[in-house]
Amino acid sequence: MANLIINSLDYARIKKCINDARQFKSISGIDAEKLMKELDSAKVVTPEEIPANVVTMNSIVRLSFMNNQTQVQFQIVYPDQANIKENKISIFSPIATALIGYKVKDEIEWIVPAGLTKLKIDEIVYQPEASGHYNL
Repeated sequence: MANLIINSLDYARIKKCINDARQFKSISGIDAEKLMKELDSAKVVTPEEIPANVVTMNSIVRLSFMNNQTQVQFQIVYPDQANIKENKISIFSPIATALIGYKVKDEIEWIVPAGLTKLKIDEIVYQPEASGHYNL
């Protein structure tokens, strides 16, 4: 597993979202555990210390599926802001869980309905911390 990095604000907010979702049973136990495992394996730093090449909450990420070179772009958001028509996906989605804390050029294995696939982070189009937006 790569050395994941997450900022302390994202860490606290995601954990709160998980706890709230568990209380309202709007996240499966398996998905909650996967996300908690990702969070707990990450190095937690202040928002100002986040490198500009790391995927954080509210980042707009462009990635490629390695098996067919298809490229997609979306923003990772909190569950209440998710809107697929606006390419905003919830941190609770498996792909967002897989990407949070990783860096540009990292390759991540991800299980899709058709089986295991590899993703590569091509670019972070927007990262709040790199833009000086530390409280998003």
